[in-house]
Amino acid sequence: MPPASQSSVDSATPQAYGVLYSAKAGASGVASALRTAHKLDELLTPDIEFVRVQWVDYINTIRFRVLPASYFRKLFSNPNSRPGIGIGKIVLGLVGLQTAPGFGAVGEYLYVPDLSSWRVCTYAPGHASVMGWFQEKTPHPERGLTVDICPRTILQKIVREAHEKAGVSFLVGVESEFILMSATSPAPVYVNNADWSCSAKTRTGSVETKVLEEIARCLIDAGIELQMYHAEAAPGQYEVITGPLPPLEAADALVFTRETIYNIANKHGLRATFAPRLHSNSCGNGAHTHISVHGPPTGPRPADEHRAPTLTPTERSFVQGILTHLPATCALTLPTAASYARMIDGIWSGGTYASWGTDNREAPIRLTGPPGHHHFELKCVDATATPHLAIAALVGAGFKGIVDGALLTVSDCTKPAAEMNVQERKAVGLATPIRLPTNIAKAREALAADKVINEILGADFVDTYIRVNKTLEKWMEGPSEESTVRKLIEYY
Repeated sequence: MPPASQSSVDSATPQAYGVLYSAKAGASGVASALRTAHKLDELLTPDIEFVRVQWVDYINTIRFRVLPASYFRKLFSNPNSRPGIGIGKIVLGLVGLQTAPGFGAVGEYLYVPDLSSWRVCTYAPGHASVMGWFQEKTPHPERGLTVDICPRTILQKIVREAHEKAGVSFLVGVESEFILMSATSPAPVYVNNADWSCSAKTRTGSVETKVLEEIARCLIDAGIELQMYHAEAAPGQYEVITGPLPPLEAADALVFTRETIYNIANKHGLRATFAPRLHSNSCGNGAHTHISVHGPPTGPRPADEHRAPTLTPTERSFVQGILTHLPATCALTLPTAASYARMIDGIWSGGTYASWGTDNREAPIRLTGPPGHHHFELKCVDATATPHLAIAALVGAGFKGIVDGALLTVSDCTKPAAEMNVQERKAVGLATPIRLPTNIAKAREALAADKVINEILGADFVDTYIRVNKTLEKWMEGPSEESTVRKLIEYY
């Protein structure tokens, strides 16, 4: 995707290229108007009949309650009463029809709509959607109304702390890879078998082309910046790339983007799946996450400048923070057993070494964009991850590196780390490399053991998340590979 940067086109240097973003201008146009229009009269236009009050749980299930516009308006009619709907506390521990340990029938949250997240559901005429905050119905003696295991609350807290403690902000954009199928049972039937960026995958009049064009129009009309879409390498596989936004808005926009893709595909009799990898002989689906760091200028820091001369000290600390805690964050960015079938060396999905490299697709952190306008592509993310939690983990780890002034210990990997000999790895700072977990169980162990990530995300959240994730792993296991693949397709 084009670089998310802190310069304007007017100040572009000869080395600059692409569209250059600033943290202030990251949310612009229609999207910005929607986010700042807090008055119900501006949102509940006559064509809105229903409001989808929606949330995303720990297993990345998009859930919602549909409220008539008249009742939604009524929720906000009394200024002395918090607007919201009651939702059982079991909601964050639900896996299919099973419940994770620690969850039961007792207890209820108030889910309070956040009008700044309002979007018109262009894929469902007459509907709008709004995200919200899980809150306590009555104040907790220590936390008040705050539910510190609410995914959006966690992400918002990290973003605020980054600004308050370090004066930094972030922009996040995501590449959404998915596969279109005309049938899922008894085996997947893909809409085509053409190759990467091949015109044969977008023939005029084909159902897949109609789906892609309608997805594009819906996203644009909803105020989401669509940068491009194209055919990917696996059978029936495509990618939709959306522009950068501040982290919370980016996560909300990603939920909307996935809902758009699911619904438009369904409208045309197809099934869209974001499952990480269906077959070992074809490419998987990632959710490559691009992050740029924005903040006040910092002075030189010679101690690690040789590792990355074109990065600022703040950017170098950000990268080091992520590299240090990458094994733990994988539990949130790669949360299913299927995720690890995609994260292997040699298939351009980031590899297994905690490393970074300029336009190196075999490194989990790919540096891209021109000098002075860099951003970082995190390849170890897929769409089984809850967007708010994945972004919180990555931004939180990077922010910790910034606050600590962490020195970058790994140099630009100009070739895949897996292909380096011992001397080459030593030369780039990988003499004793950090390796990514090879399965979800090891990722959970890394998350539980990482005290820094526990502090950033909250120990209660980490404990709760691990319990839910273990339940998910068992629930996704099928008696055969075919049944497991079918469940992945049906659920993701």
